[in-house]
Amino acid sequence: MGECEEYVKEKMKLLPRFLQPICQLWPEAAKKFADFYEEIFGDGALDRKTKELMFTAIGVATASPRCIVHVIAAVEAGATDEEILEAVTVGFIGAGFYPNNPGIPYAFEYAAKALEVAQKYRKGEDWEYLKPPEFRG
Repeated sequence: MGECEEYVKEKMKLLPRFLQPICQLWPEAAKKFADFYEEIFGDGALDRKTKELMFTAIGVATASPRCIVHVIAAVEAGATDEEILEAVTVGFIGAGFYPNNPGIPYAFEYAAKALEVAQKYRKGEDWEYLKPPEFRG
């Protein structure tokens, strides 16, 4: 892992897939994004753990595979399995109450996946479940 990737991981508590190529092509931009992220998600009136759990719940509610990986940052911030379970439950219930939503059954699958990612991460196992993007010519 290069210096930029380490910087991003330190600030964000995870290394998002989309920032990896930015670290290679424009490291200053990746670092500025990580600084911005830390400003938003760092401890304030709400602590970082709560904010990361909120973001994970949003990922569940919107069925966003790239957002549920924020469960890793929540784990890094001290979230327990019980806290993660409650947060993702709020997310999948929320999926049933706004227009054009994925629906509770789909969101529940994302909630289960977020819990699986957290458990794998805690064990040091490979948790990545998304295939790299496919470029079409």
